[in-house]
Amino acid sequence: MNIKDHWDSLDSATQKWLIDNPGCQILPRTIATIISEETGEDLTGDQHGEKVLTQEDHEFIRSKVT
Repeated sequence: MNIKDHWDSLDSATQKWLIDNPGCQILPRTIATIISEETGEDLTGDQHGEKVLTQEDHEFIRSKVT
């Protein structure tokens, strides 16, 4: 899953969390679950339900911090 492709599917609270945490390397389980529900995409995370963000995700989120 790519954050950029699903940005418009995320509610404003989720977008704000991502913008407020641009250095986050791994999405916590609760945020990953919310994003999965909002986008309809399965965020296959690790055994703890966390999701590692890609470099592309980081760059996109940082571009939103303005």
